Amino acid sequence: MNLAVLRPAAVCFALFVPAAHAQVPSALTGQVSSAEEGSMEGVVVTAKRDGSTISVSVVSDTKGRFAFPAARLEPGHYTLKARAAGYELEGAKSADVAPGADASADIRMRKARNLASQLTNGEWMSSMPGTDEQKRFLLNCNSCHTIERIMKSSYDANGFLQIFQRMAGYYPGSTPLKPQRLAGKAMRDVERGGNGRKTAEWLATVNLSQQQTWSFPLKTEPRLTGRSTRVIITEYDLPNPLIQPHDVVLDREGQVWYSDFGQMFLGKMDPKTGKVTQYPIPVVKPGWSEGTLDLELDRDDNPWVGVMYQSAIAKFDRKSEKFQMWSTPKEWDTDGGQLGHIAITGTHTDNKVWIKNSDGGYIYRLDLASNKMENLGNFIDPRNGRRIGTYGIHSDAENNAYLLDFAAGNIVKVDAKTRQMTIYLTPTPNSRPRRGRVDREGRLWFAEYQGNAIGMFDPKAEKITEWKVPTPWSAPYDAVAGRNGEAWTGSMLTDRVSRLDIASGTYTEYMLPRPTNIRRVWLDDSKNPGILWVGSNHGASIVKVEPLD
Repeated sequence: MNLAVLRPAAVCFALFVPAAHAQVPSALTGQVSSAEEGSMEGVVVTAKRDGSTISVSVVSDTKGRFAFPAARLEPGHYTLKARAAGYELEGAKSADVAPGADASADIRMRKARNLASQLTNGEWMSSMPGTDEQKRFLLNCNSCHTIERIMKSSYDANGFLQIFQRMAGYYPGSTPLKPQRLAGKAMRDVERGGNGRKTAEWLATVNLSQQQTWSFPLKTEPRLTGRSTRVIITEYDLPNPLIQPHDVVLDREGQVWYSDFGQMFLGKMDPKTGKVTQYPIPVVKPGWSEGTLDLELDRDDNPWVGVMYQSAIAKFDRKSEKFQMWSTPKEWDTDGGQLGHIAITGTHTDNKVWIKNSDGGYIYRLDLASNKMENLGNFIDPRNGRRIGTYGIHSDAENNAYLLDFAAGNIVKVDAKTRQMTIYLTPTPNSRPRRGRVDREGRLWFAEYQGNAIGMFDPKAEKITEWKVPTPWSAPYDAVAGRNGEAWTGSMLTDRVSRLDIASGTYTEYMLPRPTNIRRVWLDDSKNPGILWVGSNHGASIVKVEPLD
């Protein structure tokens, strides 16, 4: 083989596989197999050194081989784990890595004795009987807990109705480890666009209220193969299991910042050491739910966060390490006031920050010169008189705003000067666009949560293009495109991230080592291929995904 004619990324992978040990040393190699399949491709193998907060994962190739590059594993004793739907490790597995040596550890898999415990949220959705319309209701549940929790319950229809009512009174950043009740008269939509009674009756037929086990077969997605196996995944454990890294972003120095969905902290992590620093955010509305959502970096690399039910936004000055807070004016504030999303990409043009209040869908603008907010009201779809159900709000270089209508399929552009809106419809009706980003060319990339797609709005052509994600029930939350001709998204349901080649329209997906509730996706495109960063929102960790080609 003539390596000179290969692309640089291809050379990197050619030197990475076990056959090339003499050229690039590996710290640990081995083979994955089972009695049923023999050599197994697409198995995620994870190594974690004793006492470390950092784990590294690779994926077995077509011959079942895996290899950890020497630069990724320090000397020490490692515990090994493996992920392959329908299989589990035959006993505990470990390996000792010594300086300058190539350790080996073959992995033997056996059929899983408890398949239900392995299913992703998406696999539960595919397995359970019911229409897509019925199942879509559950897309409102996995923000706080797994679908498995519902399927293993024994509630009857009346019990589910009580659960719906109780859940509507919880903060969206609640988890089983830390539930937070909403304060005052705040209440979330109980039925979420569906029929509560009908949904409850259907759920009582698919859970364990009428049977000891499920009457339907449990389905798993096929393991990923080919290019999807050429990846290194690094996971950094955060110091407290209550931390929910909702948004993860990198500054220009390569430091990792995250917003905590359930606590009043802004976090920073050094990716070289895994060291975490947490900066407490002032509580400005005592008694109301605590937690942050949207995290943005301004031109000076200062982080800004939406502080949710504290009805405020915050800017962190990196030099002084102090927060500046802006709260909703008292005359506008309500029990359900929720400033979760902000847009600052175009703030330098007019010194104004876009803010969304989820309670009522109001759109604010903060003038940084006067420190005053103006209320632009809630925008209405003229075709049906319905309020635009804005979730993500994003701005372009001219500080025009884009509102992503999570209640329908609208992309709404608001002119920064005239305040006039223009509505564009996604090709898939009611696709529920959620969050995204404006790229260097001024195009808006976004995730279609119900449309199962990445979408792109080109303002020059005034056209929206969609690319459907291949795995069912991926329900993409966020999307981002980089300078290398690729766009990425992640899923709260499938434990997969998806990489789109824009020119060809083809996807490469990567399986993560463990259940990972992904929200924001952040792409470091300073190299080719780019590196994706996500937070494990229910796993208290930060995940880095590095494709090898």
